[in-house]
Amino acid sequence: MKFISWNIDSLNAALTSDSARALLTRDVLASIAESGADIIAIQETKLPTAGMNAKQKAALEKFFPDYDYAWVSSCEPARKGYAGTMALYKKGLSVRADYPKIGAPEPMDCEGRMITLELPDFFFNLVYTPNAGDGLRRLSERQIWDQKYAEYLRSLDAVKPVISCGDYNVAHEEIDLANPASNHMSAGFTDEERAGFTHLLSCGFVDTFRHVHGNVPGAYSWWAQRIKTSKINNSGWRIDYFLVSERIKDKVTKSEMMDSGPRQDHAPIILEID
Repeated sequence: MKFISWNIDSLNAALTSDSARALLTRDVLASIAESGADIIAIQETKLPTAGMNAKQKAALEKFFPDYDYAWVSSCEPARKGYAGTMALYKKGLSVRADYPKIGAPEPMDCEGRMITLELPDFFFNLVYTPNAGDGLRRLSERQIWDQKYAEYLRSLDAVKPVISCGDYNVAHEEIDLANPASNHMSAGFTDEERAGFTHLLSCGFVDTFRHVHGNVPGAYSWWAQRIKTSKINNSGWRIDYFLVSERIKDKVTKSEMMDSGPRQDHAPIILEID
């Protein structure tokens, strides 16, 4: 099976805007559509609480006519049009969608950050992990989220194997970003966030990219938009992951980033598993 995960940074804009950035985003969407993935996980949809309008639904259908989808958006008391996730899955797959709340600090559980699909042989979880924020203002809440999320994923793994993916908003090791020294204690590379990800892996999960590629350097999934040369210079971070239950790690045949062309921000990541 083939899976793709991508933080799109506004599905809303991608489907309806004519800005230069939206056009680049649609190019990436077209590449994803051509891949024939069984499940596509989208983070940061930024859709309203009621979901897509008719125009957006029609635009999405043009890209993905052979898919059904599940989605969740932020709702009160969370900010409107914030975060949000969507899972597209091929028609004909036996899927039950759940929108779990994990007891995270308010309003994180209301920000539309997670969808879990149950299939006959495994769970597929997609997550958009909260960012620690400017000045690390949300770091303490993020630490609680990390603990609650690890507990939740472990509860799934006790039932059947798990494939999990998304924007985890953390570069786990120094090799996972271009400039670790100057970014130490920046959001996404604090000791606390890295320890939280280490704990998650210790609960019985494997970072599939490192499992397949070992300690290959210079492999990133995100390049800052505000720095125009960040992607040209490959000054990036690897903060998007596919994780699998330890017991199925040897079934992974591919785990890598997809080419997103000149578009900065996140690149899609792809997993293939027997």
